[in-house]
Amino acid sequence: MLSSDLAPNAPWIDRADALADWLAPVGPHAIVGLDTEFMRRNTFYPQLALLQLAHEGRYALIDPLAFPLDGTLLATFAAQPTVTVMHSAGEDLEALSPFLPEGPHTLFDTQIAAAFVGMGLGISYRALVKELVGDELDKGETRSDWLQRPLTDSQKLYAALDVVHLHPVHAILSERLAARDRAQWHAEDCARMKRRASQREGDPQPQRGYKPAAEWAPEKQALLRRVLRWRELTARTIDKPRSWLLEDTHALDLVDRPAASLSVVEERTRGTRALRSQQREELFHLLQRPVETVEIEETAPVLGHPVGDAKRAINDMRTVVDHIATELDLPPGLLCSRKSLEEFVMGGGHWPDSLDGWRRGVLFDKLSALLPG
Repeated sequence: MLSSDLAPNAPWIDRADALADWLAPVGPHAIVGLDTEFMRRNTFYPQLALLQLAHEGRYALIDPLAFPLDGTLLATFAAQPTVTVMHSAGEDLEALSPFLPEGPHTLFDTQIAAAFVGMGLGISYRALVKELVGDELDKGETRSDWLQRPLTDSQKLYAALDVVHLHPVHAILSERLAARDRAQWHAEDCARMKRRASQREGDPQPQRGYKPAAEWAPEKQALLRRVLRWRELTARTIDKPRSWLLEDTHALDLVDRPAASLSVVEERTRGTRALRSQQREELFHLLQRPVETVEIEETAPVLGHPVGDAKRAINDMRTVVDHIATELDLPPGLLCSRKSLEEFVMGGGHWPDSLDGWRRGVLFDKLSALLPG
């Protein structure tokens, strides 16, 4: 069935009391479909532009630009064991974080669930609905300006249909997860997604993603970590994209080739859109301050490209992961990424956080046996 034949009655809610009335029937253990539309243009944080809800055949479009959501969502979605059904929820949770700082009480992510039941990694919502429900969703409003007001009828229909199918999709996927005994694994991965979205300070070891620094001395790697963490916290504070504050290439260059003066920092960061005088001065002082021993101790080493025995071990582990994934009927990328294998091997056998939980029980013994001697 085409989306134009499925138009739901989804009232437009632009007052706090109307939202409270809509949420009132949602009790403990309810199942609520939730989606958002947001824009991410010139800011660090996504700008929440629309909130779509579905509960027992009722639908609503909430306008967060018309009134402050404040704590309105907490009682329904966080303070009671409501099951919140979302698809590929990572960025939606980030957009909702001012109002649900720790995310919903219980998240059921349909994209993750689909991967656990043999439907592939990263399936789109449109493809999932077509496969499970048989309805064809229009994707014409995917790149709409959701901050404009008023929204068009086409935008409203598109937005409402994003939650109309969440309940039947949830029901089907829940049955399939139970049949495969994968419900607990799915719940762990959803909880992991919530924790990742609720981080307030970003990655505590951002330097690990910068392989060009792998051969640097420990104190220089610690200085890179200091600069990257400053960029992260400052970008969040002024709500501007990281690259507007300091490009990756700028960060590497300033750490690798120390600037003798503030004017040199200004010259080498010219054209950076959000790096104002105050931030340049802060950055210069960060670069000038000596690296302390405790900073070096707290800095995880930057891992380089694997070669020799390390590369062979990673390739052998990849073969084992593929075999186990086939046995479990899981996408290999869901079970274990190559990045995690590199972290395990190049990190001297320290088990990566990304492989904790159910993955540890499945993989630890077999992968540990393949570590280079």
